[in-house]
Amino acid sequence: MNPIAYTRGARLPEILAARIVILDGAMGTMIQRHRLEEADFRGERFRDHPKGVRGNFELLQLTRPELVRSIHEAYLAAGADIVETNTFGATRVAQEDYGLAAHAREMNVAAARLARAACDRFSSADKPRFVAGALGPTPRTASISPDVNDPAARNVTFEELRAAYREQAEGLLEGGCDLFLIETVFDTLNAKAAIFALDELMEASGERLPVIVSGTVTDASGRILSGQTVTAFWHSVRHARPLAIGLNCALGAALMRPYVAELARVAGDTFVSCYPNAGLPNPMSETGFDETPEITGGLLEEFARAGFLNIAGGCCGTTPEHIAEIARRVGRYAPRCGHRGKLFGELEAA
Repeated sequence: MNPIAYTRGARLPEILAARIVILDGAMGTMIQRHRLEEADFRGERFRDHPKGVRGNFELLQLTRPELVRSIHEAYLAAGADIVETNTFGATRVAQEDYGLAAHAREMNVAAARLARAACDRFSSADKPRFVAGALGPTPRTASISPDVNDPAARNVTFEELRAAYREQAEGLLEGGCDLFLIETVFDTLNAKAAIFALDELMEASGERLPVIVSGTVTDASGRILSGQTVTAFWHSVRHARPLAIGLNCALGAALMRPYVAELARVAGDTFVSCYPNAGLPNPMSETGFDETPEITGGLLEEFARAGFLNIAGGCCGTTPEHIAEIARRVGRYAPRCGHRGKLFGELEAA
């Protein structure tokens, strides 16, 4: 199968083959440090909005854009090659909870522009920076009933998810993202709706961007919430030809290790990413999680030493200090090899 000719992010495959690439850390952790109140989220524009919006981080690109951009810049200064847009919950499905579904597309455009401006400021010829348009899982699941008394019940359809992701991706594309990141996948059917939407958009627009898909293992069984093992998850999304497949969030690096190892073993035709939480939640900690930068950095260094990684970064609880330490530690090691090879050829032959 011929390599994909990317119209954006075209240098990423070459860079990933040469070194371990650094993803940023947790936007939410950094926003929480500012202890914003309801009025901070609302700003003047949404002062009279009828629903509460405190905790709607995606609204901040419209009401506190300077805060979002400063967080991107802090992660870039720490060494991040890729920064994610602040759009984890910027779908109309998620924004319905706040009565702001009509503003979803605008949130994505604004978020991508903020990340783009930050990356452009830090980019150089020898170290380009990339904007990853983040597509989160939404608070609804297409595979699991929300009613324990009715296993067949669903509160969202595939078509609703597809349409929401298409709208989100259009906004991210307009705002200037270089790649798409379908992340924290706990339901593969939701991820498939996102993949379908991205394929539609890229075919219609003529743009072809790299796609990264990252699942989350929710317990020690090694399965995502909708029941798949890591191997089954990979085979379910492999048709999308993602630039990278990975795991994020959830258990933290120490408990995630066997599943990252499994993914590195079975996904021979693509790159592998991992950006874990800073350990397990701890409400007494400043970041809400236990691990210091040295601990998280050391764990990811071991992953790099074992040959698991092409992309490393952080999820919940990780700060610019965590990302700087991760970059320092994993930068000593060569990236995982064995990607983009025989398996895509086998797919084509089949």
